[in-house]
Amino acid sequence: MSSSRFAAPSPDAPQPGLIERTFTRLFLRPVRVIAATSLSTHFRFIDLEGAAFEGHRWSPGQKLQIKAGGTFEARTYTPASLDVARGVMRIVAFAHGEGPGSEWVRRTRPGDEQQVFGPRRSLELEPLPASTILFGDETSFGLAASLCGRDAPGQGVRAVFEVNAIAESRQVLDALGVQPLALMERRADGSHIGELLAAMVPPMDGSTHYVLTGKAASIQQVSRALKAQGVEARRIKAKAYWAPGKTGID
Repeated sequence: MSSSRFAAPSPDAPQPGLIERTFTRLFLRPVRVIAATSLSTHFRFIDLEGAAFEGHRWSPGQKLQIKAGGTFEARTYTPASLDVARGVMRIVAFAHGEGPGSEWVRRTRPGDEQQVFGPRRSLELEPLPASTILFGDETSFGLAASLCGRDAPGQGVRAVFEVNAIAESRQVLDALGVQPLALMERRADGSHIGELLAAMVPPMDGSTHYVLTGKAASIQQVSRALKAQGVEARRIKAKAYWAPGKTGID
């Protein structure tokens, strides 16, 4: 999950209100919140229903952008699941901070209408190798659910996470049916990354592939460490969902 901006028409065009209406008509589609279940202080399951999801060819790693706040302000989510027959998508929403995205996560209720862009391609994960390890954080829980959760069709994907609060994160992961290979609390000096890496790199293994998501700086650190341990670049896929103080990452 991350903040981002929609690809917008030229900023030199007059009448911002007209731009917004045109953009919404051409690119965004309406959905309705049909369920919003609080899992903990910061996490909610939010189920969205709409024609945009019916018959869609969905695969894990795709993204959905939800309009939040200003004209082209959006929040990006990696869906946990999609029922194409019913046209219902579930996202694992993480409210952190005080921005418009977190405010929407906290306040949305069944019956609320939203405008969305997608779902569409983001992180290409098909086909997944037989042995894959997902690295991420709280913003990666939706992706983890789609890859190795209770209802995930695939096998062989394991996950490791850096998180702010282990007890809360474990509660959410249990609800998703995700049993992490490792779950560690962040340390300011980044030393926890080394301990996570010990769980990520099986000894004498040259077949495991890695999907790195979440915080940009952590992804860079893990990627460098994996390569230093002999993991070829072709076995690493990465997608940053957020970076402190930055928007526009999706």
